[in-house]
Amino acid sequence: MIIAKPGLASHADMLFEKYSLSSEDSTMNAARRSARMDSEVTESQMEPSINATEMPTKENVFSDLKDKFMNKLGKLPIPPWALATILIVAGLLLLCCCFCICKKCCGKKKKGKKGKDKVKAQINMKEVKELGKSYIDKVQPEVEDLDPSLLQESKGEKPEEKLGKLQYSLDYDFQSTQLVVGIIQAADLPALDIGGTSDPYVKVFLLPEKKKKFETKVHRKTLNPTFNESFTFKVPYSELGGKTLVMSVYDFDRFSKHDAIGEIRIPMNTVDLAHVIEEWRDLQSAEKEEHEKLGDICFSLRYVPTAGKLTVIVLEAKNLKKMDVGGLSDPYVKIHLMQGGKRIKKKKTTIKKNTLNPYYNESFSFEVPFEQIQKVQVVLTVLDYDKLGKNEAIGKIFVGCNATGTELRHWSDMLANPRRPIAQWHTLQPEDEVDAVVGIKTS
Repeated sequence: MIIAKPGLASHADMLFEKYSLSSEDSTMNAARRSARMDSEVTESQMEPSINATEMPTKENVFSDLKDKFMNKLGKLPIPPWALATILIVAGLLLLCCCFCICKKCCGKKKKGKKGKDKVKAQINMKEVKELGKSYIDKVQPEVEDLDPSLLQESKGEKPEEKLGKLQYSLDYDFQSTQLVVGIIQAADLPALDIGGTSDPYVKVFLLPEKKKKFETKVHRKTLNPTFNESFTFKVPYSELGGKTLVMSVYDFDRFSKHDAIGEIRIPMNTVDLAHVIEEWRDLQSAEKEEHEKLGDICFSLRYVPTAGKLTVIVLEAKNLKKMDVGGLSDPYVKIHLMQGGKRIKKKKTTIKKNTLNPYYNESFSFEVPFEQIQKVQVVLTVLDYDKLGKNEAIGKIFVGCNATGTELRHWSDMLANPRRPIAQWHTLQPEDEVDAVVGIKTS
């Protein structure tokens, strides 16, 4: 029988307790470690799912922003339609600004390309201005523009001009009451053509009526023509004393107005018609025939050489000749672009009823290249509209490089001032005279 000592027993108990405590601690530590590892694994497994739920998508962001924006709009004291209007106006303003910026940028790019064209245009402008000035020099100055002292000197020193002479015959038949005028020949006529000759012919008529006008044949390139032509006027003897016989000698010109060489005027109350008269008489300076006043027309001319565009604006007319029974007219204007006596283009204005002072202000454009501008004429004819019969011409005018006086001045001013409209009044001329100058064949 073994008997344990009290000291040893207590020491053994202490060791046993200590050992049991250390084993418990180790088991506790092992359990803690395994619990820690399990928690870490679960945390690592849970993190992706947490991240997946916490990461917001684009759609969620857009919907959140939209909700916030709509909430703020709802709080504003403005109705929705007013807000929509403001937004539309702002958008339009933004588009306009963008358009202006784009246009400005494109314009800067095109400026470089148009540089060469501008140089050409400047050259054309110089050519046109020089051309216009050259025609201005050809225009004769108006009498009002001349120095009065020069006019007096020219009147005082005017020499007697020899115009040649004309042989004629007069024979009156009392039974048939007919006056027979014979144009026999002319001599020593002045040379009016460049070659030192003339193309003379004679016009014969009685004043004051001028109902009948006779003309002899044209004799080419001679200063001593022989005509041997006779013309008959049916005039009662009782009325013959109040008549004046006029025999005018003209120089024929195909491309311009016929020049008057001279004339002979014989008052019939100074002539003894009991026998046949045959004699020579010296030609006197032809008196300017007082044309019947046909009226005036105002129009403007504008030429753009770079575009080759000629614009005619018919503005108005005044004091037109009375054509209708009621003392009025129904005027309209025809505009012809002519070249070489041929009508290239034709345009016309509207008809103005019952007036002698119509106002039109109507514009017409023609395409005329700069190379052709010296070869064309613009002819304006004022006509009286007649619903039943033929439309009668009241008067006519033409402008161009071969015109004279105010018509040539108007044309030259247009060329000297390209791109600018030049307006001017013109006096209407008889239709046959203008047609003869321009070379229009009248039917």
